[in-house]
Amino acid sequence: MPAKRRKAFPTHIFVFLIPATLIYTLFMIYPLIDSLRLSMFAPNNQGAETFAGFQNYITLLTDELWSVRFWGALRNNFIFFLIHMFVQNPVGLLLAALLSQRQVLGRSAYRTALFLPTMLSVVIIGFIWQLILSPLWGIAKGLMALVWLDQFFKPWLGLEGPALIALALISVWQFIGIPMMLFYAAMLGIPEELVEAAHVDGATNWTVFWRIKFPLILPTVGIVTILTYVGNFNAFDLIYTTQGALAGPNFSTDIMGTFFYRTFFGFQLQLGNPTMGATVAAMMFLIILAGVLLYLFGWQRRITTYEI
Repeated sequence: MPAKRRKAFPTHIFVFLIPATLIYTLFMIYPLIDSLRLSMFAPNNQGAETFAGFQNYITLLTDELWSVRFWGALRNNFIFFLIHMFVQNPVGLLLAALLSQRQVLGRSAYRTALFLPTMLSVVIIGFIWQLILSPLWGIAKGLMALVWLDQFFKPWLGLEGPALIALALISVWQFIGIPMMLFYAAMLGIPEELVEAAHVDGATNWTVFWRIKFPLILPTVGIVTILTYVGNFNAFDLIYTTQGALAGPNFSTDIMGTFFYRTFFGFQLQLGNPTMGATVAAMMFLIILAGVLLYLFGWQRRITTYEI
């Protein structure tokens, strides 16, 4: 019996992959590698860069001038992420579950209205919410007075305690459309026969959601979680727009993005330090990488095994 001829390798694939690979390497891979290289250097007395090994990392983590700002920014970043994780994603899941019901009228209009803030500039969002929450000319106090809650109004963006939470909730309001649409798309892929059979057996909408829909969209839950993690540890623009590079008041809204900006580029009388800035960027990369690896090996593999 003659041996089968092996199918020729589709070399034309390289024609489509090479341009994208070159662009990605030029603008993503090379800057990342060069940033990691720069974090291994430090300026000497003459201002020239000399190899310092891991000394910059040791300084960042232990020196009293650097470690306070680093650990404070890291703590605030985790708070920023947890608020998104436990407010934005559950509310997005709830909205997706409601919009996936057939009896809801005007679903398209609701989806558009909820997703619209996501398409707006973060600079515009920050400026608008500064006006809304302003104790001088904002409308927040007046709106709260309509429901007799004006006694609870405070200048939240100007107080050390509530400022970070207020900014996180503003970010939740803007980006809640992303997890909502991802969950909504996943629920549309669930066979309608499963839902109808459950209703025939007497299951309520609540039971159908938790026993049928939610287990089937667990892969999407994992994707939304890791996207939230990566997005929040890359956050910068909302804090910078509303609170400035110093992330006031008194660094209470400082996150890794603003800490990196001040370190690398400098601010006001503080000169920029490219090598320490690269070290902060490298720490951000390692923190994000740790979260992604935890997702891939601690969640994604279990979900794949479950689906098989």
